[in-house]
Amino acid sequence: MKVLIVEDELPAAEKLERYLLKYDSSSKVIATIDSVTKSVEWLTNNQDSIDLIFMDIQLLDGLSFQIFQKVNVRKPVIFTTAFNEFALDAFKVNSIDYLLKPITFTDLSSSLKKLESLREQLQPEQSERIQQAFSSLKTKEYKNRFMVKLGEHIRSITADQIVLFFADGRDVYLVTNQPRKFIVDYTLESLENILDPKLFFRLNRTFIVNINAIKDVLVYSNSRLKITLTQEFDKEIIVSREKVGEFKDWFDGTRAT
Repeated sequence: MKVLIVEDELPAAEKLERYLLKYDSSSKVIATIDSVTKSVEWLTNNQDSIDLIFMDIQLLDGLSFQIFQKVNVRKPVIFTTAFNEFALDAFKVNSIDYLLKPITFTDLSSSLKKLESLREQLQPEQSERIQQAFSSLKTKEYKNRFMVKLGEHIRSITADQIVLFFADGRDVYLVTNQPRKFIVDYTLESLENILDPKLFFRLNRTFIVNINAIKDVLVYSNSRLKITLTQEFDKEIIVSREKVGEFKDWFDGTRAT
């Protein structure tokens, strides 16, 4: 089995390699990479040379999820991280497992056995059908209008009227360009999956913004960005540090969708 390790901590990468060889002495680590940028370049040119990827989530230059937006990762991925908050995002891509550090040999063995079982179950014809299903999902239609309540009335708000969505406690609000604010029956996580990613971007845990509502982007403290909207808004809108690289790609129009 030929493996790529994406990990910015050398001791963690070396530990993974030891466990791999212990599990299967014929295993071979083809490369160890420590950043999003290098991973994109390597996978673009060398992906066919590997069978499996072990991938840390927090790398030197951002979150490894950015890799999937820039290159079509076709190989199975086992994520390794010290944080459990990214589990949902991990299973939106080619993840077959999510291991929390410190990783034990038992953890790794369990993941590799899971991979072997999946490969045995999926015949070539089934794999092709699954790949076709994933391809069709990429061309899905996105939600372009939302039903909201205004007193005893019901209104339909179109995507071009929406400035942003934001979370406040357990409630999520839609803000229009009028401006008006309405509670919607969605979480920010579900909105990420149904909104057109060319128009909307999740800046942090609180805000999803429409690109047409952005008036200015300012360099802010601690390597973050501050967003100014085309209309008055009473809350500060900051792009979280781990989202800055992805936001720039989206704002520039180079982010994969």
